[in-house]
Amino acid sequence: MKFLWFFLHIAALSGLTVSSTKASSDHKTSVDFQAMQRNIMQVAQQMIAVDTGKSIDKSLDQAKPQAPGQSLPAIVPEAKAPAVSNQGTSYHRRSNSYATNPDSDPPRYVRRLSDIGVEAFKDVTWLDIGFEHRTRYEMRHDDIRRIEGGTDNPFFLRNRAWIGIRDILDPFRFGVEFQDSRVYNNKHAITDQERNEYDLLNAYGELYFKRGLGVDDRNQDRPIRFRVGRMAYEATDRRFVARNEWRNTTNTFEGFRLNLGREANDWELDLFGMQPVRRLQTRFDEANDNLWFFGAIGSWRKWSDVVTIQPYYMGQKQQGDPNGFTNTNKLDREIHMPGFRAYGKVSNYFDFDVSYNHQLGYSGPLRQDAQGYTIEVGRNFDYAWKPRIGLFYGYASGDKDPNDGVDNRFDRFFGFARPWSADHYVVYENLKAPKIRFELSPTQKLGFELGYGAYFLASSTDRMFDILDGNISNTVKDPGFNRDRTGQSGDFGGHAFEGRIRYQVTSRISTTLGYTHFTAGEFVKNRIAANSCATRHSHPCVDQRSGDTDFLYFEVLISLL
Repeated sequence: MKFLWFFLHIAALSGLTVSSTKASSDHKTSVDFQAMQRNIMQVAQQMIAVDTGKSIDKSLDQAKPQAPGQSLPAIVPEAKAPAVSNQGTSYHRRSNSYATNPDSDPPRYVRRLSDIGVEAFKDVTWLDIGFEHRTRYEMRHDDIRRIEGGTDNPFFLRNRAWIGIRDILDPFRFGVEFQDSRVYNNKHAITDQERNEYDLLNAYGELYFKRGLGVDDRNQDRPIRFRVGRMAYEATDRRFVARNEWRNTTNTFEGFRLNLGREANDWELDLFGMQPVRRLQTRFDEANDNLWFFGAIGSWRKWSDVVTIQPYYMGQKQQGDPNGFTNTNKLDREIHMPGFRAYGKVSNYFDFDVSYNHQLGYSGPLRQDAQGYTIEVGRNFDYAWKPRIGLFYGYASGDKDPNDGVDNRFDRFFGFARPWSADHYVVYENLKAPKIRFELSPTQKLGFELGYGAYFLASSTDRMFDILDGNISNTVKDPGFNRDRTGQSGDFGGHAFEGRIRYQVTSRISTTLGYTHFTAGEFVKNRIAANSCATRHSHPCVDQRSGDTDFLYFEVLISLL
């Protein structure tokens, strides 16, 4: 890939020096990376002012091991993190809000070879390896994502494998992640959301300097990391950059990332420029050369016991493709989004997670002007079953007037979908969504969730995202049934009750059983009636039905190491 070639080009010019071969009994040659490290780190240190009150540690002494990433929920196989001396000093605090903590990097199913319990590998701390399999059965009755009614019973299979090297060749590191996604017994047209065979999620090289920016106030390494290639990862609250773990296929990108600092530090800066990868289902995926995704994400954790603050800027620039599958693909677009997120706790009374984002730019001939925000507050109660209650409200603007020359529809970029709606009927656009959620954990292995949510359109003249074949799938043409430009179909999409039981069978096997009942509102009912096969007498048309749906699923996740 062109980005991997670029990485190798950098490496070749980085001033690597090889020390003279010294006579020894085994005649091995020792490679000295220190000269190269000094050259690159001196440049980086001159470019970056470190506001810590301490001088940058320019020594190349052995750095402390990296502090572990986020702790895992009890209902998934627990990662065996390496023992570290600064484990209790990390500034990082997880958010208690629902499904907003990014997956670790590398992903949580990955282990160091020394941690898999095989005596012969106990000293192999430099090799990361992981294997994961997931099977999910779904029963969907009268699914309104489709124009066809009836019952569908698909099986989704997803296999992943990871291999990566750290430490031993520092500052050079790499990671490769393979994924195979398939669906069986699916009666509908298969899209790139269900199938993507034999492909790569991660295939990158990186330069990693453990003390590139010295240490923080708690004496934790503050590294510099420059990564180039294909990568799949998550950031902030996962609403704009996510792997999309629920879905059978995964978001990935090709480009670069520059990280100053790490999750454990009091501050961190993540800079990136990437092209999203198009999932081609049965062929090797390719980067979308017409679209760039770029931005900067800051994290301030100095006061993380009370609040963590994440200001950020993200943007997209697209060159229209005349042969694009959707109308959006054919437009020249440029969207700029400044935003911020803050989360934390108010003593032991409640926790909070809030965000606000504004989008400016243009989409084809239209001026872009949209906004979105989320508010969640919750409380964990100090009882044996660890009860929690959470209240959430999310808003994303929709296009107010199709004829005013302004596009007000909020763009979720590459964020998750499922936490907005278990059925996947709505995402972070044209939405007003109040929710309440209860959680219980009677044991370390068993968890219960129960939630209720209502979905209103922010603008009755804009669309309800994923209903009646309206989703952008690059497989099925959008017939336009999910929008009423007159606004006469109303603004109430519907409401849903959802429940989930999670049980960890063993340290490597976890299961999930879930059910959701969606009750259609006036908008869904009116859109079905307006495009019913009983009235249109032409294809495509919508099978006449109430709009109410049932969704049952059972999932098994197996980590093989």
